Amino acid sequence: MDINTKVLKKNAFRVTKRRGFTASRIRVPGGHIEAKYLPLLSHIAEEYGDGTLHLTTRQGFEIPGIDMNDIPKVNELLQPIIEGLEINQEIKGKGYTAAGTRNVSACIGNKVCPFANYDTSSFAKRIEKAIFPNDLHFKVALTGCPNDCMKVRMHDFGIIGMTEPQYDSYRCVGCMACVNNCKKRVTGALTFENFKVIRDPNKCIGCGECVGKCPTGAWSRSKEKFYRLVIMGRTGKKNPRLAEDFILWVDEDSIVKVILNTYDYVKQHIDKEAPGGKEHIGYIIDRTGFEEYKKWALKDVNLSSKAVLKNHIYWNGIKY
Repeated sequence: MDINTKVLKKNAFRVTKRRGFTASRIRVPGGHIEAKYLPLLSHIAEEYGDGTLHLTTRQGFEIPGIDMNDIPKVNELLQPIIEGLEINQEIKGKGYTAAGTRNVSACIGNKVCPFANYDTSSFAKRIEKAIFPNDLHFKVALTGCPNDCMKVRMHDFGIIGMTEPQYDSYRCVGCMACVNNCKKRVTGALTFENFKVIRDPNKCIGCGECVGKCPTGAWSRSKEKFYRLVIMGRTGKKNPRLAEDFILWVDEDSIVKVILNTYDYVKQHIDKEAPGGKEHIGYIIDRTGFEEYKKWALKDVNLSSKAVLKNHIYWNGIKY
């Protein structure tokens, strides 16, 4: 069988160890999928695969054991899922048209979790709409609060939900539940003075823990959504590291624009002679310098007065 592996992978099928067989990669932006699509995945796995489904680390599915001759049939069967998840597609019935930009992953968000500061799945879907399809290898992850259940600091772009706690002193009874919790579990941003709670904005990380701990509702989340954007974390064989803060108290529109600008930056600076024609974003920044990246990333980005931009970033990590 004469198979063009570049075409195969671009169609979101994997090259596997078993000759003539492949695995289909299913995108699930934000990790949220309606249960009605699961029987269809089961049917594809049993009829065309080896009867199993693999849950990927990026919250998608893989169906292994698919005969390469059956790829067109599998693509047709995937169409209701692709349409149902509103994933951008060039030709209906032909499956996915890129696999470079990985599935945008997210924690369960504030529809379920009391700690989350925003609807992570909805924001993930917005980002998916903006960046897919694309052949560049980007990894984006979202988490609702600084607990970081999604380990977003191990991704190219990590989006951490923040809130600016709103304090109603008339509801406060001075129990100090919020103060004690912030001191023991967070950053000690709250103190108790003259029978009222004082919040230090320089220490507050916008976690929203005080909101959940207050028994009288004296604390509430801000109506405006804020985020902490961390960038260029990575695993792998060469200098793995955690992402560092880039912009704090940043808005949703600015985050999307920064990510889109990064695609332009990579297209301009990528080493076209790199193995497989691929070079990770973080390594490009290491090579060109952070200042060059920042110039591209912030092009036409209108940050609010509340946003805090890091002028310099220094990544550490293991060096082999």
